[in-house]
Amino acid sequence: MIRIPDHPHSCSSEEIIKSLQTSESGLSSTSVAQRKQEFGLNEIPDKSRKLMWGILFKQFQNIMVYILLIAALISFLTGHQVDVIVILAIVCINIAIGFIQEYKAENAMRALKGFIVPQCTVIRDGKLLTIPSKDLVPGDLMSLSAGDQVPADGVIFQSHDALAMEASLTGEALPVEKNTNPCPAETGVADRKNMVWKGTFLTSGDTLAWVTATGLKTQFGMIADSLYAIPPKDSNFKIKSDKLAKQMAILAILSAIILFLVGYFFQEIPVNELLLISIAALVSAIPEGLPAVLSIVLAIGSYRMSKRNAIIREISATESLGTVSTIVTDKTGTLTQNTMTINKLWQVGGHEVSVSGEGWEDKGEITGESADIASMDQLLEIAAHCNNASISVNERGKYKITGDPTEAAFAVLAKKAGVKKELTIQEDFPFNTSLKYRSAIVEKSGHLFKFYIGAPEIILKKSALYMGKAGTKPFGPKESTLSHEKLDDWSKKSYRVLAVAFRPLNGKGSEEEEKMIFCGFAAMIDPPRPEVPGAVSACHEAGIRVIMATGDHAQTALAIGKAVGIVLPGKEKVMTEAELVKLEEADFDKAIMEVDIFSRLSPLMKLKIAKSLQNQGELVAMTGDGVNDAPALKQANVGVAMGIMGTDVAREASLVVLADDNFATIVTAVEQGRIVFNNARRTSFFLITTNFAEILTLIVAIGMGYALPLTATQILWINLVTDGFCDKALATEPGMGDELKNPPVNPRENIINRDILPSLFLNTIFMTGLAMSGFLYYLPQGLEKARTIVFIILAFTQLFNVFNMRNLKGSAFKVGLFSNKWVNYALFISVSIQVLIIEVPYLARLFEFQNISILEFLAWAFLSSFVLWINELYKLIFIKK
Repeated sequence: MIRIPDHPHSCSSEEIIKSLQTSESGLSSTSVAQRKQEFGLNEIPDKSRKLMWGILFKQFQNIMVYILLIAALISFLTGHQVDVIVILAIVCINIAIGFIQEYKAENAMRALKGFIVPQCTVIRDGKLLTIPSKDLVPGDLMSLSAGDQVPADGVIFQSHDALAMEASLTGEALPVEKNTNPCPAETGVADRKNMVWKGTFLTSGDTLAWVTATGLKTQFGMIADSLYAIPPKDSNFKIKSDKLAKQMAILAILSAIILFLVGYFFQEIPVNELLLISIAALVSAIPEGLPAVLSIVLAIGSYRMSKRNAIIREISATESLGTVSTIVTDKTGTLTQNTMTINKLWQVGGHEVSVSGEGWEDKGEITGESADIASMDQLLEIAAHCNNASISVNERGKYKITGDPTEAAFAVLAKKAGVKKELTIQEDFPFNTSLKYRSAIVEKSGHLFKFYIGAPEIILKKSALYMGKAGTKPFGPKESTLSHEKLDDWSKKSYRVLAVAFRPLNGKGSEEEEKMIFCGFAAMIDPPRPEVPGAVSACHEAGIRVIMATGDHAQTALAIGKAVGIVLPGKEKVMTEAELVKLEEADFDKAIMEVDIFSRLSPLMKLKIAKSLQNQGELVAMTGDGVNDAPALKQANVGVAMGIMGTDVAREASLVVLADDNFATIVTAVEQGRIVFNNARRTSFFLITTNFAEILTLIVAIGMGYALPLTATQILWINLVTDGFCDKALATEPGMGDELKNPPVNPRENIINRDILPSLFLNTIFMTGLAMSGFLYYLPQGLEKARTIVFIILAFTQLFNVFNMRNLKGSAFKVGLFSNKWVNYALFISVSIQVLIIEVPYLARLFEFQNISILEFLAWAFLSSFVLWINELYKLIFIKK
């Protein structure tokens, strides 16, 4: 049997060959078949995939659904068939809303899944073969070239100027040089230069590598597999809505018990009749529409977010965004554009020249003193010809880079300057990891020249002359000092600096390389997304702390942190994982609360940071796009993954996926989350007010020795129609516009809290008092007419109460009585239906109503409006104070 080393990066080629029982000619067909049996396919099972039936079953896992089903069963056993139909219809609507939303989100997420390597090139039996990547086994010899995605983890056997882009795994923004030199066993993943990793890709050069891990044993696979060890958590909103459901269930049961006791001991009502009354009370106390309307509130919020490129994978996460107090974000591709942009140029004896424009778009200007710009012609000509990158735009307007991103940056620079690739290229040499530069031989005006772009230290050392505003002059100690000072200055500002040079080819031989003509420096950086500073500022105004947690270098992270506004004055500190692991638990927690920039982090450290924040009471949103972000994304209260640049593992670990990879989108999502919470509160409050008034009216009437002022069917009708249209209209409220000017919603704050209890008490007393007044006034004229009046009062007080709910903290007139068209439609439909069922004889008989005069109808409808004026007075006196 083969033995896979624990630390393959620390082994020599001979040790690898011996351990993996392989060779420089690859594996034999026989050994491949045996290893497939032993190690299985090179695949990562998609355990997180949500099947349609699983999504449907999940909708039943709701306490309020259970309560409604019990109420339906009781109604069925007592012969209330209409009630059964109504309740079951409400349950079905609620389940359908949640199912449709989550199923659509799941399909949208699947559509964003990135390309998976279907095939790869290997050497087997000494022959070069193309095989499905799933058939790779440990010991296989992979052949990788520029542009290839790595299909499995492997240790490098041969490397020819290979550079690999590993940002998705390590967070490192720049391509990493690859070699064959063994590393110490304790070397971190990001620094193992002699390894290639599944899911990364080569930007230049080529390499041969022995496969050391496949499937779940790869770094990519182990992170994916570890996600399932993190137990799923109920969302913050589910916890709140479940608590509300329990409270309402307890209230319903207590109300029914109180009615039964009052009727049995004080009114001596027969037990059979008393049971029916108690069941009616139980039904009236349960807000049947609450589960449906909460789902609609979430669905509307989710829909609004999707229109702004935030796909909600689990509908309950919509509200959780509103309670977020800390956002922990990755840097590369999240805060930055994941592009290399040249924005500064410099020559000896000149001034800095600025280059505008960002990313791969070739729009921009070169600005500075005219003499400095004019002397840059040779540097720009080299930029145009000394690169082998191509940039294309797909049908969606997205840029695709083929080749090294650094070379693409020089291609973009040349296009901004209007310099075309017109010279004949005789020979092109890719970046050489030993020489530390790339070069190209070109023909110009009948002469041959060699162009260079590479490491400044090497180019400066080999330069005998320099080209500046005054032409070509000797490159002496003074010029060398000036150049190194500029290099140090830009490096401290986290720029990646490359030197540009050329020389005429008057002969051949390595000695000619010492006679380069230095043309200047080009400073490049992965620029912040232009919208991010504003988004970070909005987070701070909203009371949300923003933390950067990246695998990149400390100085680069600090520079970007300053540029986007994460680093606040007096907090200009960066901590690396090496520093964090030395801290005791108490000091670690303190550092996490005080420092805003963390660099060179491993996936486990990101996970530990998320847990520390949560243990200290923070509700955490974690943004990221790489495989290395996935564990922390799942641990966070709300994981937010990038949809375009993000990996499948990151997206599957998240509750929210940003379809545009825009950090600013999360701020919009947070705003919508807060609106969702407020809408959940106003709709719940609206429904509960009606149910409180209904149950209190029943208790008061029975306690006074009268018949039920409403039948169970009439109660359900109010809950279904009057409430059913208006609560859903309230769910569409767009917000007050100040959501991001207030601190985050306390994650422990209930949907119904103490602040609204006085208003709830006031509304309930008024509605019950008015209903009982009408009932007692008309009772001598018959029970049916008295019930008709009570029905009108409870229906219309609730309709006027809609305006109170639109602004819980201020006047309804502040938001405009008729500014929400959906509320207007709901009121019109509700009033029309109530009039019809009372005035149309067939419907009136069905609901046991008696016809009343128009004057009586209008009089009680007018009196019902006082629920609005009383609340306006209460808000003016108490809430404003």
